[in-house]
Amino acid sequence: MPDTGAPWNIPYVAGTDLVRDWPTDSQELAEAIADGLDAANIGIGTNVVQTVKKDTFSTSSTSFTDITGLAVTITPTSATAKVLLIAQVAWGATAAVSAGFGLQITGGNAGNYIGDAGTGQSRVIFQSYAQATYEFDRSLESMVAVYLDSPATTSATTYQLQTKTGTGTAHVNRSGDDIASSSFGRGASSITAIEVAA
Repeated sequence: MPDTGAPWNIPYVAGTDLVRDWPTDSQELAEAIADGLDAANIGIGTNVVQTVKKDTFSTSSTSFTDITGLAVTITPTSATAKVLLIAQVAWGATAAVSAGFGLQITGGNAGNYIGDAGTGQSRVIFQSYAQATYEFDRSLESMVAVYLDSPATTSATTYQLQTKTGTGTAHVNRSGDDIASSSFGRGASSITAIEVAA
């Protein structure tokens, strides 16, 4: 097919008659697509680990505490590789006078993924707060955190989710009241680590 000069975005593919005078960069892209992208060459998706937590966890600690069973360990194949972390947590809280649910990730350099220091506020990825209310105790919420870490190592690296509360109780995978009724939910949480080439 000859080039008519029309502004159609038709890439050049070797061995065909499609717009043979298309720019070189489009040609290379088209040939890469034609040949099929090798995941090992683009450095993503070949080293993926995930932990799923379905049971519940509760703490009344006002200091960050490991969420049991919500950690993932990955061994980077290169010290220059980055690790994409994706965490999803189903959470609830029981309010005495007040309650909250704070979250952070430890491991590698993920501890840097928190807010700036303020004047007494918690440095976290996520923090809820409420006075004692009927509705708050019965709510099951969900939050997602995404962070691209640079662990700079080829050693096994464990990323751990941690939580803390105020004066109440923080829960994972359940609401505060957790009443035995279909109107109440129990959730699931996960943390995923994906090696990404630098």
